[in-house]
Amino acid sequence: MNKPVTDMVGHERRGNLRLQTLVRLRWLAVAGQTATALTVHFGLDFPMPIIPVLALIVALALGNLVLSVSFPATQRVSPRIAFGMIGFDLLQLTALLYLTGGLANPFAPLICVPVIISFAALPLHYAFALLAFAVSGVSALALSPFPLPWHAGIILEIEPILKFGIWIAIISMLGFAAFYVQRITLEAQQISDALAATELVLQREQHLSQLDGLAAAAAHELGTPLATISVVAKEMARALSDDPEHGEDVQLLVSQSQRCRDILSRLTSLSKEDEAHMRLLPLTSLIEEVVAPHRPFVSEMKIRVSGEAGGEPVGSRNPGILYGLGNIVENAVEHARKTVEITAHYSDTRVTITVTDDGGGYTPDILPRIGDPFVSDRQKNPADSRAGGLGLGLFIAKTLLERSGARLTFENVGGARITVSWPRWRMEADMADQS
Repeated sequence: MNKPVTDMVGHERRGNLRLQTLVRLRWLAVAGQTATALTVHFGLDFPMPIIPVLALIVALALGNLVLSVSFPATQRVSPRIAFGMIGFDLLQLTALLYLTGGLANPFAPLICVPVIISFAALPLHYAFALLAFAVSGVSALALSPFPLPWHAGIILEIEPILKFGIWIAIISMLGFAAFYVQRITLEAQQISDALAATELVLQREQHLSQLDGLAAAAAHELGTPLATISVVAKEMARALSDDPEHGEDVQLLVSQSQRCRDILSRLTSLSKEDEAHMRLLPLTSLIEEVVAPHRPFVSEMKIRVSGEAGGEPVGSRNPGILYGLGNIVENAVEHARKTVEITAHYSDTRVTITVTDDGGGYTPDILPRIGDPFVSDRQKNPADSRAGGLGLGLFIAKTLLERSGARLTFENVGGARITVSWPRWRMEADMADQS
């Protein structure tokens, strides 16, 4: 059940940034660099190689202007082009810092910004290439012969040990920021893909549940033209009954039109009360519908339903509940040694369904993370009793059940046990329809 779902939602590789995003970041960099350079040189009257500095800033601004004029704001750039643009930004920033004191410049940590952007937006091989480039740039800054702009006649000398410490700090910041952003981006992408898969599954289940309505609508729409065809065919049969060439074909046309009318009458034979009956599921019928496809794959399937006075709850046929419970039962059947036990209990206020198997249970490292997308240790231990079935499929099942108002708990009791509990009103047909 899990594999087709993961096939439906492909994991898009990072890339294809909007050009406008990079252009805006560059204009922000141009504004900041210009304001800083002019303030330091003219406002504070600190000597610095202002012409080369301004030339570097102008080069960035001109390149940005060309991009803004040549392409529309909605243009998306390929990862390779984005890599080139961010690489140029990194080179330009490194050159500015090199001319203004190197590692002694308090703005030196800004060299981490292009690396952070690359790990958030580019494929990993491009991001690691920019990280290596940034490390090389930081190392070059440590060798800068240009002093930090300061009061005239005063040269700030940075002790080698302090410069080495700054170098270590920036390198550590680069590594930590790259790892942190990459993990956050990966998790966000996994959640996004998993939620998209959840929507596709729910949509598919809803389409399946609506097929009966579509069939009735089709039968109703086809009824009028088919009646016309039938009348015309009978008139042709009367006129051409003795025709040796076309008489047989006309009789065939009459018989086939009558056959079509019989098929349509069967599709529309259910009354509205019968259709409503098919849309409703008592708790026992719900469990039986969920369990039926999995009975042949386990030695023993035990089902127990108990309840207090007040009658068995009857709920609407909810595709999310059917899929979610079906996925949980499938996982239990897959990992059970011999027996899967399904226990249902209802009271005046709650409905609870418990699925227990006699397998090996959840591994200690997996149990706290159940419900997160793509959590699986099948690669680490293919023989483990609960190695699979804990990735995207269970995330989808948990999400769909929680949307229906359920609360899920996962635990080990020898084997694995999953308890799904709803407020009773969420399971009742009339209240579910109102909600």
